[in-house]
Amino acid sequence: MMITTAHFYKDTTVLTGRSLRHILRSPDTIITTAITPVALMLLFVYVFGGAIDTGSGSYIDYMLPGILLITVASGIAYTAYRLFMDLHGGIFERFQSMPIARSSALWAHVLTSLAANLASVLIVIGIAVVMGFRTGTGVLGWLAVAGILTLFTLALTWVAVIAGLSAKTVDGASAFAYPLIFLPFISTAFVPSESMPAPVKWFADNQPVTAIVTTIRDIFAQHPVGSDIWIALSWCVGILIVAYTVAMSVYRRKIS
Repeated sequence: MMITTAHFYKDTTVLTGRSLRHILRSPDTIITTAITPVALMLLFVYVFGGAIDTGSGSYIDYMLPGILLITVASGIAYTAYRLFMDLHGGIFERFQSMPIARSSALWAHVLTSLAANLASVLIVIGIAVVMGFRTGTGVLGWLAVAGILTLFTLALTWVAVIAGLSAKTVDGASAFAYPLIFLPFISTAFVPSESMPAPVKWFADNQPVTAIVTTIRDIFAQHPVGSDIWIALSWCVGILIVAYTVAMSVYRRKIS
């Protein structure tokens, strides 16, 4: 078991290095991922922000958590795309002929997605600071936000793995991300739910994005974090477990 585990870690490290080199050679992937969230920040803050009542705080402070989730949702589309290209380009068949742990090929894509998306998130936060975002939270607060975003990224990345393995075309591999990008708009990410019609309000209040953005928003504002953090973590862990299980099942069928 020790040898198998060590073999898995070594293979995953090597294959992750391969994927990261592809990202470093094409940094436009990270930049492109950040473009849409930054454009939305500019639009909402400088065009719509003055008409949206979110209380006494700055609107950029209110909406940044939702923008960060959109950044991640945009980035995982590239994970599905890269996985699809590897699968249909014969790379996985070559890996099967080599003495490597089979699941390491998937984990390499997942870890690459995590690194690339967190880099995009840092870019978006940097631009938000230039636009006026401020927080008094300390190191522990930032670590908590990083942990939530990491868990959220891992959960959605395994959803992207399912799409990359199951898609019939390259466009289909990345198109699944569009509903995920749209989901924050039907939440409290940009406006309070009180202004929404009753059915929309119910959905907004009970979908995962609202709990996640509320938790991150409270951490940034140094407000007491209530039950939303447990709801957010439950959603992320639940999606992660289900997506991982389904992805591994699909992968085994693909390579069998």
